[in-house]
Amino acid sequence: MNAWLTRILPDVRRRDVNNDLGDADRLHKRVMMLVPDEFAAPARAEAGVLFRLEDTRMGAQLLVQSAYKPQIERLPDGYGEIAVKDLSALLLRLRTGVPVHYRISANPSKRLGRSAGPRAGQIAALRGAAAEEWWVRRAATHGLTITTVTSQSQLDVQAKRSSIRHAVVRFDGSAVVQDVDLVRAAVLSGIGRGKAYGCGLLSLAMAAG
Repeated sequence: MNAWLTRILPDVRRRDVNNDLGDADRLHKRVMMLVPDEFAAPARAEAGVLFRLEDTRMGAQLLVQSAYKPQIERLPDGYGEIAVKDLSALLLRLRTGVPVHYRISANPSKRLGRSAGPRAGQIAALRGAAAEEWWVRRAATHGLTITTVTSQSQLDVQAKRSSIRHAVVRFDGSAVVQDVDLVRAAVLSGIGRGKAYGCGLLSLAMAAG
């Protein structure tokens, strides 16, 4: 149940940083530099790598979670301000019935049925209330009962060499842990599609009270 969270405030004055932030494939490869060499880019799941890019008051923030202690020395010198936190204590504190705050950027979607005509079988992105309903249902299957939710559409993610676009929605709010084993598994493995492109990282914080 090991997990480390690496917080990077990238120096956006650098060309390599801006190249990474502007290309989903480049960013994925940069994130994978934090794990040992035996985990090549296709082994993201084996290395437990999940990440999320956020806009904050201080600028861009890159959160990277991994099952192995990150090798931050592998990033270019001066790439950004870096801090590492061991998440094991948080995971151990989770208990059934405990209230938590959460954040996740996910790729809410559904497969279209026969009524969609020529589009039947295709994956359609969800937004707004439909996306929030998707999240409430999906969270329940991962051991969380959602009590509050707000959603905010993010920029679609697309690798420059791919025609596949991933619609991203960030969900924030509060929840109650109903099945601690399922919740821990969701934190460690992520939720939903698009994990290689910055979706699925479930961040939790213990709620006061």
